[in-house]
Amino acid sequence: MNYKGVIIEESLSDKSVLKGLKILNTEIEKVTKEHKTPWLAQWTMHTVEISENEIDIIADRIRSSMDLDHEWYADFKNDNTHFIIFRNKVFKVDRKNKEQYDNATKYGISIGIPEYQVDFSPYIKMWGR
Repeated sequence: MNYKGVIIEESLSDKSVLKGLKILNTEIEKVTKEHKTPWLAQWTMHTVEISENEIDIIADRIRSSMDLDHEWYADFKNDNTHFIIFRNKVFKVDRKNKEQYDNATKYGISIGIPEYQVDFSPYIKMWGR
C-alpha cells in the first residue's frame, strides 16, 4: 500500500531528493507570521506518493536532506503506518498506537517546531483544530 504525504521544498537543503518522486500536486503558500519561518517568502508544498517498497529508503533520504539550520518534519502515511521524518529521527508509527504518536509529537515540540504545526496525530486536538 503506497504512502502519501507532503514535503515542503524549503525544508530541504538538498532538493535532489525530490527527483524521482511521484509528485501528485504542488501548492505554493505565502509565508505569514503564523508559519514562524520569517526567513522565507513562501512554502512550496509537494504532495507525493511513495511506494511501500521504497518508503524506508526514501524516508532516510529525506531525513538526510533536511535543512541543517532549522527544524522541520515531513510525514507520509498509508492506512496502517505513518512515517514522521525529522532531520535526526524517523518515527514509524502504527496508526492505531496513541503512545507512538505522542512520542513523535513530544519530540517535534522538543526540537523547537511550533506546537500547532506538530498536528499529525489523530489523537490530539491542538490550537482549536
